[in-house]
Amino acid sequence: MSTVSRPARILSRMSSRLPTTVNPAIRRLALLSLIGQTVLVVTGGAVRLTASGLGCPTWPRCTSDSLVNTPEMGIHGFIEFGNRLLTFALAAVAVAMLVYLWNLRKERRDLFLLALGLLASIPAQAIIGGITVLTRLNPWVVGLHFLVSMALVVLATLLVNRAYGRTGRARNRTLSALPGAARPVLTAAALFSAVAVCLGVVVTGAGPHAGDADAPRNNLDWDFVSHIHAVPAYLVTAGALFGVYLVLHGRITGPFRTAAFLLLGVTVLQAVIGFTQYYNGIPALLVAAHMLGAALLMAASTNAADLAHSSPRA
Repeated sequence: MSTVSRPARILSRMSSRLPTTVNPAIRRLALLSLIGQTVLVVTGGAVRLTASGLGCPTWPRCTSDSLVNTPEMGIHGFIEFGNRLLTFALAAVAVAMLVYLWNLRKERRDLFLLALGLLASIPAQAIIGGITVLTRLNPWVVGLHFLVSMALVVLATLLVNRAYGRTGRARNRTLSALPGAARPVLTAAALFSAVAVCLGVVVTGAGPHAGDADAPRNNLDWDFVSHIHAVPAYLVTAGALFGVYLVLHGRITGPFRTAAFLLLGVTVLQAVIGFTQYYNGIPALLVAAHMLGAALLMAASTNAADLAHSSPRA
């Protein structure tokens, strides 16, 4: 008679049907994670820019009597609750990723831990979102909510690179050799991107788009912190230009070439949007575009730094 319990046999059968190599399904889930985290930034921006921050005035329920938004709450309730629902969708993607990686949890520990980090961060993000509502959109808590989303974009970018074999120990692509200066410069560009995003949160907390007419502001001088926010952005631009110089001077091809030009393109686009909104009264649509650009900048700078660290030295 078998000594293996029935639940163990069921789990064994289920495990036998899961991938034993990184297959297209795992790669698609990784890419979906990155897209989903970026979309979450956009929908979060829509909540704030449409003054829907208190569309669901309480948490974890949408109202004291309903888990979901009601017709009486109008468009603001729909926008806020829709943003909450997207968190559950991202959690489902993260769970699916972990399930698909179960047989690879030791062999591809890098992928498993990144997917686990994405899943573990989602409940934390939900709790911070709840505190945001309960504190009536305190700008510092709102800023923390946004910064966690940026961190998740970084994790998802690393997950995509490793799932596709672009970087990491399981890299299956040949990368062009880079000068020794590439690693520190592109790492610095990624760090300055993060600093620029953090300072952008402070600028937002001082600006007019609070998410609700009665939401508090951080009472800082918006014009002053805007100029400070621009300083790391200039440094990111310098790093991106240096990356493109390395590509053109060394005739480098492959993923790093694409990453360098992509970083420069996103940086320049962010700068154009930032200057345009500064000199035109901070219109909501441009603020939304700037928020999307922040997510793209974090992804592009992380990608460039990750590739620089995985490339052999010239």
